[in-house]
Amino acid sequence: MKANHSWLRQMAKLVFLLMMGASMSAEAGFLGFGGDSWKEEVLLHDGSKIVATRTVVRGGRHEIGQEPPIKEQSLSFTLPGTNEEVLWQDKFTEDVDGANFLPMMLDVQKGAVFLVVHPMGCLSYSKWGRPNPPYVVFKYQGKAWTRTSLQELPSQLKTPNLIFSSPDHEGKKAGSGIVKSETIRALYDGYRQPEYKTILREALPARELCPQYSSGPKPPIPITPSTSTK
Repeated sequence: MKANHSWLRQMAKLVFLLMMGASMSAEAGFLGFGGDSWKEEVLLHDGSKIVATRTVVRGGRHEIGQEPPIKEQSLSFTLPGTNEEVLWQDKFTEDVDGANFLPMMLDVQKGAVFLVVHPMGCLSYSKWGRPNPPYVVFKYQGKAWTRTSLQELPSQLKTPNLIFSSPDHEGKKAGSGIVKSETIRALYDGYRQPEYKTILREALPARELCPQYSSGPKPPIPITPSTSTK
């Protein structure tokens, strides 16, 4: 009998430890650690290459059977010709219930860094002003990131060079190695949409963008009462 009680106590401890581990894993993003990290070889427009380290943490509401969305992410690299470590972060925001962007292209020209990202979902797209083409452009200069216009992105910078869709999945395939630029290019070759194959400069048809919703439901069409009498 004592042996049975001892076995039950051991099982209870094991279940408790497993539950604690799952809880800590779920909260990892909030505490600033956890998630998946990998390195990508980034081919710049002049033919040179840099290595970017990317991290993705997933979490938040999701359908049963589906993985959580990207909750927060970061991208870091050493600025060419310097020893400066540059960090870009896309943190959780409540208005979109997760991270805001999907990075597409990182490039450097004349000491300025440009990062082109695609809004992640229609909530983010509307939040960032419904840009058309659907890109948000960030510029790093003077040790700070600021948003800039697509018109200010140098015309030579047009080829996506970062893993775009489900980047953490592709990163896992590389294991402890680096995802080569040729592998990244092959991923883009598989996309059909022109706005993913290259950085467009011309607007897309409205039907190809996220629908624009009003701020609230429209009232029903009023019905004029009949004035006829029997």
